[in-house]
Amino acid sequence: MTKIFVTRNIPDSGIKLLKARRGLQLSIYTQDQAIPRPELLKQVRGCDVLLPLLTDKIDAQVMDAAGPKLKMIANYAVGFDNIDLEAAKERGIMVTNAAGPEISESVAEHTIALIFALAHRIVETDAWTRKGKYRGWGPKMFLGCDLKGKTLGIIGGGAIGTTIARRLKDGFDVKIVYTDIKRNPVLEAQGAKFLKQNQLLRQADFVSLHVPLLPSTHHLISTKELKLMKKSAFLINTARGAVVDELALVKALIKGDLAGAGLDVYECEPLIDCNPNDTYELRKLPNVVLTPHTASATIEARQAMSITAAKNILAFLDGKTPPNAVKI
Repeated sequence: MTKIFVTRNIPDSGIKLLKARRGLQLSIYTQDQAIPRPELLKQVRGCDVLLPLLTDKIDAQVMDAAGPKLKMIANYAVGFDNIDLEAAKERGIMVTNAAGPEISESVAEHTIALIFALAHRIVETDAWTRKGKYRGWGPKMFLGCDLKGKTLGIIGGGAIGTTIARRLKDGFDVKIVYTDIKRNPVLEAQGAKFLKQNQLLRQADFVSLHVPLLPSTHHLISTKELKLMKKSAFLINTARGAVVDELALVKALIKGDLAGAGLDVYECEPLIDCNPNDTYELRKLPNVVLTPHTASATIEARQAMSITAAKNILAFLDGKTPPNAVKI
């Protein structure tokens, strides 16, 4: 009997696939919260496959608590920075993620929504109107900016970045520049121009981040990079929080070195402010749009992630290389 432990009650499409397979013993932590660490260490004992969420830190301690039977970690997330890949490699454990076209589409749409919200000051004006401050139209009231003719800089030209580029170029005549560790011919065929990161930061009116969190991308955007950007530019992050030096970003916003930011992820998540005792507070800034890590929060995307995780597991159990195997 193959034992599978799921660290939270995920959408049911993938769960149904697993339950339909004979010989599987499925156990799910059903509380509506991230599984507490002691409970995780207890529940993983003796399991063959672990299906965790991005909120679960899966390190050597968890793998050893599971024991030698653990052969696969099927992450319910596109990223995998919550998993110690070296520890997994040392123990011969397969790691997969849950990337797919539905997730790319959802995150791309959310990113575009943040761009529009910033450009047209949607959140700021909504709050102002709800407070009863609207007294009549004025020619200079809450001036924003059009997207047409602006330049979007994409850092990380993968599936999400490519989807965003296509939508904004075709639909709104936005110029696209991008940078990555390797060039993307599909993105360039759509009219995107490849630039080095510093060149991109200097040229872009909107900078959108779409890179995984790795040692090489930690604080990829910090004080030096923010100073390269136009004072009229906006930064959007739907990747991972620690890709941006959050304190450096807040200081740049306060000083007026940046027009605004749209954030779906945070460096010290779930905290919005890494240091609750300092005076730097993202939530107090009117030119910042904040969402609670919900870029992929659509029915279509979350069900697709569930199915992808399940298919990865079933492929592995069939002796095949899972479609979303992470290179370690």
